[in-house]
Amino acid sequence: QLQLVESGGGLVQPGGSLRLSCAASGFTLDYYAFGWFRQAPGKEREGVSCISSSGGSTNYADSVKGRFTISRDNAKNTVYLQMNSLKPEDTAVYYCAAVSVAEAMCVSYEYDYWGQGTQVTVSS
Repeated sequence: QLQLVESGGGLVQPGGSLRLSCAASGFTLDYYAFGWFRQAPGKEREGVSCISSSGGSTNYADSVKGRFTISRDNAKNTVYLQMNSLKPEDTAVYYCAAVSVAEAMCVSYEYDYWGQGTQVTVSS
C-alpha cells in the first residue's frame, strides 16, 4: 500500500527555518515525481515546489524562490523541503504528493498520492 507521511512541521519565528520530510512506503521513489503543496485557511491549495523523478529538475513558486529548497534521497525513500527565512505568510498545512511519471507540473491535479499534511506556523 502506497503511503506518504510528512513530518517536521511546527511553530517557528519569522526568519527561522524548518525542514519538512516526506517518507514514502509501499513503493520506491525512483519512478515518481514529487511535489510539496500548501493550503492556508480560506485559500486554495498551491504548489510550493516540485522535483522530477531523477531530481534533475526542480521548480518553485515565486513566493518561495531563494528561500526553499526541495531535494530527494531515493535510497532513503524520502523527499525534503528545506525552508529558510520563513515569513508569517508561509503559515499553512504542507502536503507531500507523488505521481508515477518522470516529471509533472507543480499543480495539485497532476498528483495521485497525498500525505496527510503537516502544520507549519510562522509567528512571533
